Amino acid sequence: MHRLTYIKLLRSTYDGQVFDLIPEVANRYLGKRSQCKFLEIWKFNRQINKIKRGYTLRIQALVAFLLHWSDDNWQTVKDTPSISTKLGVYFVDIPVFDTPNNSIIFTFFWIDTHKWEGQNYTVTVG
Repeated sequence: MHRLTYIKLLRSTYDGQVFDLIPEVANRYLGKRSQCKFLEIWKFNRQINKIKRGYTLRIQALVAFLLHWSDDNWQTVKDTPSISTKLGVYFVDIPVFDTPNNSIIFTFFWIDTHKWEGQNYTVTVG
């Protein structure tokens, strides 16, 4: 064992707590934490086709878009504008809980070019 590590171990044992603990780091990993969001990410170079119920489907692209989507086989339609990140990625989150047809179907309207993607994509919920 390295001599410095041994001295830190002895000091920690004597004090009854970790000698070189950094409070900010300890609070981040040991303190109260908010509930993690279970994400499944769909993007053009990673087109997932299935997601678990209770997860959030995050659809990403590198340019701004309007997501035209349905969770009931186009009986009703939702249009959701993408949110921009500081990294130049745009996304829409869809919480996946009760989907009548066990799938989410979507396409893109590209805002900058005012054009539709021309293709539908499907992610099965299961």
